[in-house]
Amino acid sequence: MEQRFSVTEAGRLDHFLATYLGVATNQALQCIKAGCVRVNSRPCGKGGVKLKAGDLVVFTPLRAAELPAYAPLDFEVIYEDADMLVLNKPPNLVVHPASGVCGLTLLDHLKAKGYRLSSLSGELRCGIVHRLDKDTSGAIVIAKTNHAHAKFAEQLKNREMGRYYLAILSTPLNTPTKVECRLGRHPNNRLKMTNLNALRQDVKGGKWSKSAFMPLATNPKGQQLIAVKLYSGRTHQIRAHLESVGKHILGDPLYGRQIEPYSGRILLHAYLLYCTHPSTGQSLFFKAQILPDMLEYLQTNFQEVSWDGFLQERYIFDLFGADF
Repeated sequence: MEQRFSVTEAGRLDHFLATYLGVATNQALQCIKAGCVRVNSRPCGKGGVKLKAGDLVVFTPLRAAELPAYAPLDFEVIYEDADMLVLNKPPNLVVHPASGVCGLTLLDHLKAKGYRLSSLSGELRCGIVHRLDKDTSGAIVIAKTNHAHAKFAEQLKNREMGRYYLAILSTPLNTPTKVECRLGRHPNNRLKMTNLNALRQDVKGGKWSKSAFMPLATNPKGQQLIAVKLYSGRTHQIRAHLESVGKHILGDPLYGRQIEPYSGRILLHAYLLYCTHPSTGQSLFFKAQILPDMLEYLQTNFQEVSWDGFLQERYIFDLFGADF
């Protein structure tokens, strides 16, 4: 959907677009280079273009139908039937179209492969029950029918559907940790979410959120493999909760430390997912195998510890327990 912005003060195009779309500057630059932006009716492909007051900037995300022919991305299908699809989402892939997204999304690839998807969330999010951040990999449920979509939405609300994540931290947690707070937009950085309970008492808003973090294995560098259980599903919840206790996931450019020994994508993976089948009522459990980039990091940097023994499904379920 086309968006129009009027320039009120001089500045660079990429900085202006990042501010108005609420995305990082490098994301705005990717959109500009992809041909999604016009300035005063003229296509513009350079982020350093100087804007002046009164200029009109038009942003139009590219959809799959507007792009040249392409080969749909292959991804691991963990489970499929007439109602649902469970995928192991690769990193560096946005789930559905949104402001600041110029390239192909998971939804575009699903449509290109001919999947029949639910329509409850509209054309831009058809079939999408829940989302994963662009760089986060792992298990994601897609609804094929409106009946399944409605059932899954109800399960998310009453927490009959849930996820366990794996992450690698730059510095270790000393003990199992729970974070429960109001989560909302950071007042000084609109790209981030933050624990509003930790701010001034007059800061209102936010939504209830809760996560539990369990240390699994720590290497000699102090990096740590952890398991995470979500009790709610807010935007950036794991990353923001960890930041609130002074911890960060390796590869996180937004919440992580400025200087990291690792320059790859964020090492966060949705490992286990449980839900109830929307038609049969059967309890279902799925495991999304750790993808090669994260697995290679574990094999290379956690050689001295027996980390693989902690990845059994039953071990992780029992680790958290019913009341943790």
